[in-house]
Amino acid sequence: MKVVVVVGGVGGARFLLGVKAALGLPPVGPPQEGSAGHEVVALVNTGDDVWMHGMRVCPDLDTCMYTLGGGIDTERGWGRAGESWVVKEELAAYGAEPTWFGLGDKDIATHLVRSRMLRAGYPLSAVTEALCARWQPGVTLLPMTDDRVETHVVVDGEDGERKAVHFQEWWVRHRAQLPAHSILPVGAEEAKPAPGVLEAIGSADAVLLAPSNPVVSVGTVLAVPGVREALRKASGGVVGVSPIIGDKPVRGMADACLTAIGVETSAQAVGVHYGSRSTSDDGVLDGWLVAEGESVEVPGVTVRAVPLLMSDVDATAEMARVALELAGVRLD
Repeated sequence: MKVVVVVGGVGGARFLLGVKAALGLPPVGPPQEGSAGHEVVALVNTGDDVWMHGMRVCPDLDTCMYTLGGGIDTERGWGRAGESWVVKEELAAYGAEPTWFGLGDKDIATHLVRSRMLRAGYPLSAVTEALCARWQPGVTLLPMTDDRVETHVVVDGEDGERKAVHFQEWWVRHRAQLPAHSILPVGAEEAKPAPGVLEAIGSADAVLLAPSNPVVSVGTVLAVPGVREALRKASGGVVGVSPIIGDKPVRGMADACLTAIGVETSAQAVGVHYGSRSTSDDGVLDGWLVAEGESVEVPGVTVRAVPLLMSDVDATAEMARVALELAGVRLD
């Protein structure tokens, strides 16, 4: 069985642990002898990527890689376990900007290797494959594109004039507290899906949209030409998992992103935003998982209410099982 999962960072990485477990695979690390022979492909957002201190940082790819490879800081959900911050402190001592974005010493090693390979001419997909050779995440991590796509947010500057800032500055430095007039995946219109992306979607038995940010994670992946069309034509069922419970984001500040694009912060509104494959011209969903107790209707989409909190791997695996079943996959 082949399952494709469209993911962002922390929430997407944790959901992938549950998908692996639901398929009978070890949540962390590569398949063990005797494990089920299923294949999981994670189609990862790269719109959060940014150059920092001369290094290319890919937050979502790295969060997935560290989480599935057993190197993540489980309390924060991002960065390396047992991290130290000597380089960050030295950069601050020099007054080197930006000071609001911290890179740990172990994490820097990943960015140095990536940046060196990119400068040598290797595409991001090949670089990611090389990095995963160390971490053995047990899934294929595919960046959505090898081309440079960066999400920018239009906000009001100090002089009252509107300006665009990189998503990381808005998200990390300002904690999404600056009202966003619009959110733009710069470069997406000219980008091409990374090698293997469209093929993975086309050959998947099921495609799942993780409970990641619907605007700057899943939405950015869908903005790459060809991806949405591939999802609409996929032979396997396409099922999304709501990142909204009780009209609040499960994690992060997705509400600020949804407000910026004029979508209400609710499971129903996000489901309608994704749309139905059968009844809309550009929708991508066959099924939609929402939180237990919520009454949601999305035209043309089968909605099922289940417990959605990813409190541990077992709870997440149960969510993934229901999503796979809704996509038409039988696991028994």
